[in-house]
Amino acid sequence: MRFTLKIFICLILLYPHSGTGQSNPGKNDSTGVISKTFSQRWELDKKDKRGTFRLVSYKPTYFSVARWSNRPNLQPVSENPEYTVPESNPYNTWEAKFQVSFKTKVFQSMFRGKADLWVAFTQVAHWQLYNPDLSRPFRELNYEPEIIFNVPLKMDLLGGKIRMAGLAFNHQSNGRDLPRSRSWNRIMFHVGYERGPLSLYLRPWLRISDDDDENPDITKYIGNGELTATYTLNRHALYMVATNTLTFKDNRGSIQLNYLFPIRGNLRGQAQFFHGYGETLIDYNHLQTTIGIGVSFIDW
Repeated sequence: MRFTLKIFICLILLYPHSGTGQSNPGKNDSTGVISKTFSQRWELDKKDKRGTFRLVSYKPTYFSVARWSNRPNLQPVSENPEYTVPESNPYNTWEAKFQVSFKTKVFQSMFRGKADLWVAFTQVAHWQLYNPDLSRPFRELNYEPEIIFNVPLKMDLLGGKIRMAGLAFNHQSNGRDLPRSRSWNRIMFHVGYERGPLSLYLRPWLRISDDDDENPDITKYIGNGELTATYTLNRHALYMVATNTLTFKDNRGSIQLNYLFPIRGNLRGQAQFFHGYGETLIDYNHLQTTIGIGVSFIDW
């Protein structure tokens, strides 16, 4: 694992810029795109519409070659005793992590041309790549399909614009058997705001109750909403994903900070910091701090 980290660090040091022959790379440069506008990502304006059933990016797609945790979840527990793991597992503090995410539009210009319907899928994997004693297993895989109803807007607010709003049905699960199974369903509302290089994407949600609840208190730890804030500067970007219970008593949640930087051409490095609850579903009530470094392929 140390050898792998050394190779990766050397690559960053050797190729800190995008290379020669690219003048003024930036947000609209086809060889230097690091972030897109809401209209480009969600095809809000007429000039950005590209029809239905085309796979496009949704959330960031990246691979963290090394992710360190100060407190690995060796024995996941749940408020439902049937979903508490009976034995501890010797997980490493180091592992790899990757996320793949895409969406496609299935209906365009619904309701007199005012709305679109999308389906999306995101998978996040935590891989004990550096743990040969356990045969390098995937510690946790999270699957997140969504159906998203989105309405373009152009409302002035505080020097920027509210560009879209809508709602979604969201299912998230880890596809495991008892006692490691975790899942929940939500109705999620969203609104997108832009002002220059800053974009804000707010998603409060309502949990749909389950008859057989695998994680009864999940909203008391992960929270009742999520805010994604992105700031771009040339070919560098900072983005934050934060959740919160939105309560004064026993306030909990999480914060994930990401810094994206150019390595060479379209390849970008990514440094990621996380603190709080719910980095994965199995960790929904587990507090930890993690740091990861890797590469980013598709960004917000």
